[in-house]
Amino acid sequence: MSGRRLGGGDGDVTKRVKDHASSRKQGGKRNPKRQKARAVQLKSPDEVAAKTYGRILDNGEPRRDRRKKLRKAFYESELLKLQIELVKLQEWIKQEGMKVVVIFEGRDAAGKGGVIKRMTERLNPRICRIVALGTPTEREKTQWYFQRYVDHLPAAGEMVLFDRSWYNRAGVERVMGFCDEEAYREFLRSCPEFERMLARSGIVVIKYWFSVSDEEQEKRFLQRIRDRRKRWKLSDMDLQSRARWVDYSRAKDEMFHHTDIEQARWWVVDADDKKRARLNCIRHLLSQIPYRDLTPPPVELPPRDEGTGYVRPPLEEQHFVPECYEDDSAD
Repeated sequence: MSGRRLGGGDGDVTKRVKDHASSRKQGGKRNPKRQKARAVQLKSPDEVAAKTYGRILDNGEPRRDRRKKLRKAFYESELLKLQIELVKLQEWIKQEGMKVVVIFEGRDAAGKGGVIKRMTERLNPRICRIVALGTPTEREKTQWYFQRYVDHLPAAGEMVLFDRSWYNRAGVERVMGFCDEEAYREFLRSCPEFERMLARSGIVVIKYWFSVSDEEQEKRFLQRIRDRRKRWKLSDMDLQSRARWVDYSRAKDEMFHHTDIEQARWWVVDADDKKRARLNCIRHLLSQIPYRDLTPPPVELPPRDEGTGYVRPPLEEQHFVPECYEDDSAD
């Protein structure tokens, strides 16, 4: 296979991003104030623990100190570079016929949807699909539990992002009493074997848990209440999750204990800072799948065919959308 290897390790991703940045700056002076901005590096658990104090993750682990917010210009620049790499990863998945499943779980308002949106906004929806299933129908409730998810698993050359997944049974269904004890215990037994079966069939399974503090979750819930554009995001179930914080913590810990397997590890994303969470998660995903740059060489646009002898119908026969914005003045 031709092409330069790009994926396979976070060091490769970091070098690629920096190379891209330097190539864009050739021929012009660099702004000294911008030279201080650097890509956020993945750190070992020991390095992270050495910089922690006080605040607690929802899984009981210490959280990093509050850091200065990323500058908007740096965040957008870094996101653009990572999205370019996602496009390269997409082409590699298509070329090699890979099958990839990425699962996004976590607390309500932890930022899962925002990460998924940034991951997919530059990708081909025919290759990278989002699956966000609603409440199961009465018929689906009688099926094998995993059956309705199996219908959405990827074929060759596809990547599927599950915005919540079969882990609903270990989370909301467990806490809210939507499943009985027998069904819950059967899930904990079956899920690891189900995911090992997916791995043996050639499906790459990557699982992310977005962890948010109770203070930050409360802040985001209040934003949804006050902003009419976001109010649809706040459901009765979200409100009940606040009152059952400890129950959800207990359910999450039990879920990790049974389902953090070698073939499909759980990766925890510190999601109190949305922008850092997005960059860190995308960077980590790129590091999990070795890939090569299959970007085709530049092409030359052919001239338009002028055509002869064809007379188009008059514009008056067509129905146009009214032009409501002749200028930017307010009504």
